[in-house]
Amino acid sequence: MSNGHVLDDKNHIDAVMDVAIKDGRVAKVAAHIPSTDALKTIDVNGLYVAPGLIDIHVHVYAGTGERNSYAGDNSVPPDGFTFRVGVTTVVDAGCSGWRNFEDFKDRIIDRSKTRVFAMLNIVGAGMRGGKYEQNTADMDGVATAQMALKYPNTIVGIKTAHFEGPEWTPVEQAVIAGTRANIPVMVDFGADRPTRPIYDLMTQKLRPGDIYTHMYSGLRHEQDPVTLGPSKALIEGRKRGIYFDVGQGGGSFKWSLAVPMIKDGFIPDSISTDLHITSMNAAMKDELNVADKIMAAGVPLKEVVAEMTSHPAHEIRHEELGNLSEGSIADVAVLRLEKGKFGFTDMVNKRLDGNQKLTCELTVKDGKIVYDLNGISATLWTAKSDLNEKEAYRWTTFAPRPHAGANVETEH
Repeated sequence: MSNGHVLDDKNHIDAVMDVAIKDGRVAKVAAHIPSTDALKTIDVNGLYVAPGLIDIHVHVYAGTGERNSYAGDNSVPPDGFTFRVGVTTVVDAGCSGWRNFEDFKDRIIDRSKTRVFAMLNIVGAGMRGGKYEQNTADMDGVATAQMALKYPNTIVGIKTAHFEGPEWTPVEQAVIAGTRANIPVMVDFGADRPTRPIYDLMTQKLRPGDIYTHMYSGLRHEQDPVTLGPSKALIEGRKRGIYFDVGQGGGSFKWSLAVPMIKDGFIPDSISTDLHITSMNAAMKDELNVADKIMAAGVPLKEVVAEMTSHPAHEIRHEELGNLSEGSIADVAVLRLEKGKFGFTDMVNKRLDGNQKLTCELTVKDGKIVYDLNGISATLWTAKSDLNEKEAYRWTTFAPRPHAGANVETEH
């Protein structure tokens, strides 16, 4: 890729550079790489080149047929919502627990082109509705940790969510599991209860490196009612090394929090969607739309890209991702920054107008082109054949499959 503006937070690159990819890895990032050294050159002049985006809060345990369940009909298949917005890696945030993780792995993780990690729900049965999620008897930190340790390359965290009771049981058991498996805990703090205040969560219960999602929801005293900046709980949590994640979802992001808190300097550590069947068609829409909102509230593009690449990679302890270091996995998002008038909405259907919006032009995963909005990687149909074209074509997912005689299903 030539002439693109590279934004690579980990390597402190913010400049027009060329990016070379070979055998699924980043071969070189430099001011000028001769096109004669490449099988194919894609001109991305005027576009931004970033590491593949990482969305650490999605719900993708689809296909079980269970109604009103995030281990079923409330989840979405990942591949339909990732590559088209530059996302190459997602983390399912607690749809499965230790009892049904292996079904989730077989059904979705192992069959998806998107790289799918998982945070295990502290509820053994997973995120399947009230009668399961309120069952403290099924919150077993030891059993959850055992499953996490069985699949250390796939399970990257523990999730507690939606709890309505007065007890600390889900948080305490999640921390037990996270400590035993040496992975972070992500907290959706559920119903607001005076018996378990957010200040105690931040100062006593969570550990440095744990993640608080839905940071701009306003449902659990995230905002100081006087200053309108972050509450004392969030300030103390950040001092202790707790990470704060957007997780917009269907009902967890309000402009009345995001704008003054960002103005006060309390910006996200990571930008995520909380993707599910409701949020995808409501205010949230997709990863880039959430990023647009954070920009509209005053965070610069360079920082917003970091919050979708190197930062989430660090939070889930997979720092081989989210960067364009030489030798790293070649996951790349090529983004266009459009200028104009755009409207961005929140959970209560209030709008903030912005003048810039990101769209994804091209996505590369593991060195292969997996999405190309305007065919910038394609040759004109009238062009003469190039000697390298056949070999270059292999490094896309668009190459036709072998004919049926090769015992491989043909592309239709």
